[in-house]
Amino acid sequence: MCLSKIAVKSNEEPKFSEFNSIEIDDKKMFQSYTDRFQPLSCEYNFANVYCWQEPYNTYWRIYKERLVIYNEVNKFSFLPLGEEMTPKELVFFSLDMGKKGLGTDIGVVPSQYLEKYPETELFYTIIDERGCAEYLYSVEALCDLKGSKLHKKKNLISQFHKQNPNSSVKLMSGKFITAAKVLSDEIFNGHERFINGIEDEHMALIKAFDEFEEVGLEGLVLLVGDDLVAFSIFSPLTHDIYDIHFEKSCYHFKGAAQVINHETAKYLREKCKYLNREQDLGIQGLRQAKMSYDPENLLRVHRLVFKGYRPSLCQ
Repeated sequence: MCLSKIAVKSNEEPKFSEFNSIEIDDKKMFQSYTDRFQPLSCEYNFANVYCWQEPYNTYWRIYKERLVIYNEVNKFSFLPLGEEMTPKELVFFSLDMGKKGLGTDIGVVPSQYLEKYPETELFYTIIDERGCAEYLYSVEALCDLKGSKLHKKKNLISQFHKQNPNSSVKLMSGKFITAAKVLSDEIFNGHERFINGIEDEHMALIKAFDEFEEVGLEGLVLLVGDDLVAFSIFSPLTHDIYDIHFEKSCYHFKGAAQVINHETAKYLREKCKYLNREQDLGIQGLRQAKMSYDPENLLRVHRLVFKGYRPSLCQ
């Protein structure tokens, strides 16, 4: 990847002169960082960043050999991906961003970082962002569905197959991408239309459909006869984790959501150990649905609000 490539258009402000837009050609570079540093957060997944860049006006740069992803809408950078930076090093990073007229806050900071560096609160106000916590599940657990907590899921799957003996699961490609796009449009224009943030998600989903293979996405579709009733879209985050980007189902088919979830886990069983099913965004129904699958780990993340530079504390 040529780091001299600039994202700035003629009508953009010069503050982005050191930043790059996110292009398909950047995939290998992003992947080299995730392969080496093995982040748990879906926010560093290339397909995720690429598909959501328009709603969040996202850019990237390299800062002292770390990958920096900047969210212009919310005015913060993700915790730089690379060799771990101490809080004092983060201060100088925030100062550098401030000099460029950009946001000085830092997001996607896991609890483990704050436990390791309690002095972070000297420089930043720490905000726990529960709605941005990420749900990690054991692939084995989602395949086996053992225990009382997951018994209802197994029953719904059984009921779906009994009611729809002509159902089948296929890899997403060609005509199935087109059919999945039709279903997503129907859902968007229906009961989900007024959920907070659904417009942004739909924009990202359309981009995923339009550049499915180029972005490196994979997916499954659930069919009843010739009708597509559910789909999932995913891609690898690290050697052990797959990121489930999108999962949609037709609410007219009871159990379809549970079936596509189960089939996705079975398909990925030999490819990874964990599934990152991303955030609930503070949506109560979505939170309940994700918690009902008994996550193995809830990756809590925080936003660091820069307090400003105090030389005596950085010496």
